[in-house]
This record gives sequence, structure tokens and C-alpha cells, in this order.
Amino acid sequence: MAKSKWDLVRSRFYDIEKWLENGLSEAQIIKNIGIGKTAWESYKKKYPELCELIKKGRQTQITEVENSLFKSATGYAYHVDEIVKIKIPGGEEFHVVSVQKYKPPEVAAMIFFLKNKDKENWCDNPQMIKLKKEELALRIKEIENKAW
Repeated sequence: MAKSKWDLVRSRFYDIEKWLENGLSEAQIIKNIGIGKTAWESYKKKYPELCELIKKGRQTQITEVENSLFKSATGYAYHVDEIVKIKIPGGEEFHVVSVQKYKPPEVAAMIFFLKNKDKENWCDNPQMIKLKKEELALRIKEIENKAW
């Protein structure tokens, strides 16, 4: 008996998760699987496990980027292999040496990180935050009054 398209998608869950973790879009994934966009969209509506898989894969992408942003904002050490030439009697030799390097913090990454993680202290318009909080409080009171 021939497998349905859903069986094909379900059998590729591991691949789909890895593709999402590696940054592939849904369009690239459906191309890799070999199904149409309409079928993919209907499966997302019909099968919650597919939506959860997509959500999990996207969250992994976000976490990876957040970690990279944090590293860029704080600086980090890393190792690279470099080829060095050593003079010896009668010629020279080449050796691969592991060298530790340091990437200093980037100011733009610091600003972006702080504006997103500590909005109250690092926003461009602190008055706007105060106004939004007041607006929210008024809306809550309005909803409470309507409930009476």
C-alpha cells in the first residue's frame, strides 16, 4: 500500500527538526520533502505535533542567535589553527599551531541586547514606556468597570 503524504512528512520529523535548527525556512523544508505548500499548510492545521515540531525548531534558532548576540556583546576567546614556518638548518618546516584569539565586545550588540532585555533602563524613549504602562492600567480599569 502506498504511503500518504502525511506518512512521508511524519517519517521525516527528525530531518525537519534538524533543518529548522539549521535555519531552513518552511519553503525550503517542503521542497526537501517533496510536498506542496497547500498540503503542508493543511497538515499544520490538522496535526498539532507538526506545529509543535516547527515551534521547537524555531525556538532553537532563536536561542542560538540570542547566545551569539550575548557572546558578541560580551566578547569571547576562540581558537584557530594557523600554519607557521620554522627555519631549520638546511631549509624550513611548516607546522600547524592552535592559537587563541580574542573577539572584543561589540558596542552595537551591547546596545541591541540591553534595549531588548532591559527596556526600562535602555530604551530610546523612556517617556513612552511610562505612557504605555499608564494606558494599560486605564484599559484594565475600563475592562473591570465593564464587568460590573
